[in-house]
Amino acid sequence: MDRRKFSKVAIATLLASPVVAHAQERPVAGKHYSSVSPRQPTRAPNQIEVVEFFAYSCEHCFMFEPALEAWHKRLPAGVVLRRVPIAFRESFATHQKLFFAIEQLGLVDQLHGKVFTAIHMGKQRLDKPEGIAEFAKKNGVEPSRLVDAANSFAVAAKAKQANALATGYGVQGTPSLGVDGRWLTSGSMTGSNEQALAVAEFLIGEARRAAKT
Repeated sequence: MDRRKFSKVAIATLLASPVVAHAQERPVAGKHYSSVSPRQPTRAPNQIEVVEFFAYSCEHCFMFEPALEAWHKRLPAGVVLRRVPIAFRESFATHQKLFFAIEQLGLVDQLHGKVFTAIHMGKQRLDKPEGIAEFAKKNGVEPSRLVDAANSFAVAAKAKQANALATGYGVQGTPSLGVDGRWLTSGSMTGSNEQALAVAEFLIGEARRAAKT
């Protein structure tokens, strides 16, 4: 399916979700989401943090991105989305570092979606410095800036922390959504990745209620 058409379908599915529409059926712990123990750290302790665990190589993550971004744009105050790339295999570690390099340079809005498109539509591997340099040049970024950032100690440290966070959450596949360091949901649990967003909204509400007690 064309990605733009998928985006419209995905967003419509999300808005029609029984959870988003506040239907009486509630997500079930152990079925639609799992509890995380011990609770995982968040970067924004005074906000509710939703973590998307993703991989650039993951086609499901690529197809999910339009719905996730639409959802991200309408998050209420006090809720933040954090993207965390993970590498289940060493061969994907370069993609993981590429995202953190883009983030370090403040280019997520400019380049994040373009990386997905380059890999899944352009069939570019982006797993070697030469490929990353060529990608940067095509997108108006000084190649050495992106390559050097990807190879930096700071990015290596972030990749290590990302893998530890994924382990702490018990992530089994991508994309998965962690909420407030307490819960994990995914399309495999809920039936679709868009439905996982609906469950994440429910869990955001649970986190708010817990904060008031």
